Amino acid sequence: MRAPPLRRTRATPADSVLQIKVTLVDVRPPIWRRLQVPADVTLDRLHLVIQRAMGWENDHMHLFQTAAGDYGHRDSELGHRDERKVPLYAVAPAVGDKISYIYDFGDHWVHRIEVEKVLPKDSGTTYPRCLTGRRACTPEDCGGTWGYANLIEAISDPGHEEHDELLEWVGGAFDPNRFDAEDINRRLTAR
Repeated sequence: MRAPPLRRTRATPADSVLQIKVTLVDVRPPIWRRLQVPADVTLDRLHLVIQRAMGWENDHMHLFQTAAGDYGHRDSELGHRDERKVPLYAVAPAVGDKISYIYDFGDHWVHRIEVEKVLPKDSGTTYPRCLTGRRACTPEDCGGTWGYANLIEAISDPGHEEHDELLEWVGGAFDPNRFDAEDINRRLTAR
């Protein structure tokens, strides 16, 4: 079965900016970032933006799920189309459009990406950029949403049977409430 064609729209020119909200699904309290990215950012580049903005280490496979099909590293057996050829505005051109980004097929971190605004580019602004967000990203390889909930419970309770082991595993400390937009923006502009 062929994937539906990419969406084309005059409402979102390639030279505009999309304000998107990237939310880690099924994590409470929510972990999210509000980003502004060029509308013509290709999905492979958006993958790197999400990695830096969320705080992931880019150690695992990923996939974008859109109404036009699944995009990632091209794999005809899995039905993944080449993400390097698809700009964001082709799969999510309008306010309210949503796509999914899945990172780490083992832990299965699902991110909902929602277009909040379509804006003109500001020549004095560097994109991509993080406007705001909430909470620290989960540690890599912690076991998905269930493992993360267990990790937070264990490191928050000195009497928990896994407290010492998991605290050592995260490097001695982990503040799930930490969020630093300036640090994220430094990472987004680093080459």
